[in-house]
Amino acid sequence: MSNLLTRRLAILADEKHRAVLGGGLRGIERETLRVDPTGHLAATPHPAALGSALTHPEITTDYAETLLEFITPAEHDIAITLDKLDAIHRFSYTKLGSEMLWSQSMPCQLPAEEDIEIAWYGKSNMGMLKHVYRRGLALRYGKAMQCIAGIHYNYSLDERLWRLLDESENTERKQSAKAYQSESYFATIRNFRRYSWLLMYLFGASPALSSSFLRGRPHKLEQLSDDTLYLPYATSLRMSDLGYQNDAQSGLSPHENCLDSYVATLTKAVNQPYAPYAEIGTKKDGEWVQLSTNVIQIENEYYSTIRPKRVIRSGERPIQALCSRGVQYIEVRCMDVDPFEPIGISLQTGRFLDAFLLFCALEASPVISEEQGRIYTENFARTVKEGRRPGLTLQNNGAEVALPVWGRELLERIRPVAELLDRQRGDSAHADAMAVQAAKLDDPDRTPSAHVLRELRANGGSFAAFGLRQSERHAAYFRSHPPTAEENAYFEAQAAASLAEQAGMEAANTGSFDDFVAAYRNSNLCKNVG
Repeated sequence: MSNLLTRRLAILADEKHRAVLGGGLRGIERETLRVDPTGHLAATPHPAALGSALTHPEITTDYAETLLEFITPAEHDIAITLDKLDAIHRFSYTKLGSEMLWSQSMPCQLPAEEDIEIAWYGKSNMGMLKHVYRRGLALRYGKAMQCIAGIHYNYSLDERLWRLLDESENTERKQSAKAYQSESYFATIRNFRRYSWLLMYLFGASPALSSSFLRGRPHKLEQLSDDTLYLPYATSLRMSDLGYQNDAQSGLSPHENCLDSYVATLTKAVNQPYAPYAEIGTKKDGEWVQLSTNVIQIENEYYSTIRPKRVIRSGERPIQALCSRGVQYIEVRCMDVDPFEPIGISLQTGRFLDAFLLFCALEASPVISEEQGRIYTENFARTVKEGRRPGLTLQNNGAEVALPVWGRELLERIRPVAELLDRQRGDSAHADAMAVQAAKLDDPDRTPSAHVLRELRANGGSFAAFGLRQSERHAAYFRSHPPTAEENAYFEAQAAASLAEQAGMEAANTGSFDDFVAAYRNSNLCKNVG
């Protein structure tokens, strides 16, 4: 344990400061495909009874019309967050008819590209902007790629905690509180990059996929059954090079060292033309097909395992929010949907993530060189493709270290953080979660990815059949636990309000869509960096 981590833990362990540990916020975004009773992609539009995908704060769509996204309110305790996520699922099932929510990160059996509908958000300029952006994603990555689902974990620490650390470490007050907080979140992101391979080993749950997903692309996967491909030691094919990646983004340089660097990287990417996209153009036969011909159309297209975030105001772009008001929270984007949990993530996983992320925030975090960045990327890539392979090593400080050995060492460094969280709560929830993860390092068969492969092999090896069976089990759970009258009234009111809001936006639409896109593209990304 570093001297910095020891000092910071001592400060937070002080009785008069301990309350700040309970002050941060946790939110979940869970993506899931709607499927028909046979396990194929649903062919129906987003259910109107769920509300407007454009304006509903908790129930929307991501890429495909059938890819639902459930967004919880931010809560101080992950247990409350997951209860809210459970309620969204239970309400949604009252509006799905015979359809179900797909239980896996990797898609169900998909129809032809032309039969995968891009999400529709109505005819307002903002709704059309969201739709055309997704048309661009279809051109750039293919529609199958846009049907992958994940769990996004939004995490913040109490701003009083950052002020407390700032005051104890920076007596000369060389920077503003906003700058210190942003810098600290970027330090957290750097440590996440160093150690996130551990999350993929412990929680990766996509070692196999439907052979139809690859659409004829070359690959080095092995055949498990007639309809299923896999890698025997993989943890998360979703997060491998088979997932959401392309050549255009591969040239983006590391940006984890400070807010200015991050902003500069994304600003360049949204303004830098990319020849293959320029050949396509923004319109075809008078119809918009992508928002721009640049490396990325908008900031959110940049794919990373973790992002610095700020709640945006109406009409504001994400980078503008970061520039003007600094980093407010981080979004962890690498977590697979847990196919054995009805809501896609367990409370125990949430408790471990809280300890892991607090460790990343409090531990010393030097800047990352380009070479180090490549090493961290390679460690992550090894883990997602062969994390359970006996003898697998990762690169750590110039040496090759066995994954389980480094994993146990990391857990020992995280342990005091988990114990501090438990003292604040008055229980052993975080230590218990740590013990479960330690057992996975001792025995790879305890990992979710190994569990998935055991289930597949025991039932004919079909990913589609496994996914359907788990989806049916989860559907039965939600249908047998309908929302309470209070929950139902809450979501019905939200649905009605969101539909009314969308109708109001469409009625108030002024100016052409061409002008709207031009204004959006030309908006100053960053007026106040620093």
